[in-house]
Amino acid sequence: MNVVKEIQRINQSEINRLDYSESASWHQQYRNSAWIFAGGLSFDLSEGDVICIFSQYGEIMNIELARDHKTGESKGFAFLQYEDQRSTVLAVDNLNGSKVLGRTLRVDHSYGPKPRRVKRDGEYVEEPYVPTMNAAPPLLEGMCLF
Repeated sequence: MNVVKEIQRINQSEINRLDYSESASWHQQYRNSAWIFAGGLSFDLSEGDVICIFSQYGEIMNIELARDHKTGESKGFAFLQYEDQRSTVLAVDNLNGSKVLGRTLRVDHSYGPKPRRVKRDGEYVEEPYVPTMNAAPPLLEGMCLF
């Protein structure tokens, strides 16, 4: 809850400043990342449910809902990648601290999921995360729209 309140405090201080500029915003340090972290999600939400909640601020291209490897149950957090980085600012500012199914969401900028540690030949190595674009709308081939 402390992170939620801190993000809200920072946003409020930016609103109160008279000399606001986009380049001075705390969001600026994430200008090269279209990823957000969403925590505090209900364990009952599916990937589709999370996309429905977060897509009101932009097109979701990829979602990684953390799940228990053995049971497949949600761990209550996800990483989402938007098509446009500006959507991350809207999602963080508007959804952080919101209540969904009785739980307070923590929404923050992110650089995406960390590399996975996998065991190969008895040794653990880091495997870089490669987005699958599992939420991106399908491309229509062969259609001319104009």
